[in-house]
Amino acid sequence: MSATVESIARDAQAFAEALRIAEALIFASREPVREEDLAGRLPEGTDLRAVLARLETLYAARGVNLQRVAEGWVFRTAPDLAFVLAREVVEPRKLSRAALETLAIIAYHQPVTRAEIEDIRGVATSRGTLDALMETGWVRLRGRRRTPGRPVTYGTTPSFLSHFGLEAIDDLPGLDELKGAGFLSGRLPPGTVVPLPSDDPTLREDEEPLEEDLFTILEAERVAEMGEPLDMSDER
Repeated sequence: MSATVESIARDAQAFAEALRIAEALIFASREPVREEDLAGRLPEGTDLRAVLARLETLYAARGVNLQRVAEGWVFRTAPDLAFVLAREVVEPRKLSRAALETLAIIAYHQPVTRAEIEDIRGVATSRGTLDALMETGWVRLRGRRRTPGRPVTYGTTPSFLSHFGLEAIDDLPGLDELKGAGFLSGRLPPGTVVPLPSDDPTLREDEEPLEEDLFTILEAERVAEMGEPLDMSDER
């Protein structure tokens, strides 16, 4: 009987230590911590799912909550306390309506080209709009479409999921929710449906890898839009 009690006590102590380690690792990380990374740092034999479930419960009623986003775990301020911190946060520069519409189209239709974005929106998309989205870190260049002109394709990033508090891309809201949140305007044609989003990083059969660096790609697209190359000389 004594041996059984000692075994239970050791198990409880090991679980408590695993909780502390997982808590410290997630707290210290700027990015969501993936489960495989946690498992590699915890004592051998630890039930990771039980540890994470316990931490979720422990923090559920606190000022910060443990949340799963972008295939990882992160501590975030409790949603009901956002108003307390609002005065301490500098108001970020808002994206334009064109940028929000473009971001939504990329998220749902990825991989998608600039021409396909324009076809869906029904208006031209400026190079600056796509530049702004890539500067946020939410949009990336995926590859090139296997069609004449080999246009580049765009997709979202893990930072997009993290910023919007999504565990996976298929957690995105439906069409009505997007309209209500201001992501899409009322100019969408009747019968428009929202496709099932997928951010699978594997290139599709109609895509091929990028061969040029980012600057070369952006310069080529600016040349196509503006009709002249960028002046990289130091001469005035």
